[in-house]
Amino acid sequence: MRELILDTETTGLDPAEYRLVEIACIELINHLPTGRTFQRYLNPERAMMEEAQRIHGLSDEFLADKPKFAEIVDDFLEFVG
Repeated sequence: MRELILDTETTGLDPAEYRLVEIACIELINHLPTGRTFQRYLNPERAMMEEAQRIHGLSDEFLADKPKFAEIVDDFLEFVG
């Protein structure tokens, strides 16, 4: 059985307003890690809420040169597919 563990970090706590700033996955087969992983930092194209930055430590400056979600979505879908 294949399982994916997904972890995300966002710009804030309100689901209607937040944007992803990091997405990561690990693949398990029969509950055991396969070694296949996916991880990307993302440019959210908006300012980080102070509360969110305190939680994950990702700043606007660090994320400024990272790809936008639209630029990595095909790689992400290929991984989860």
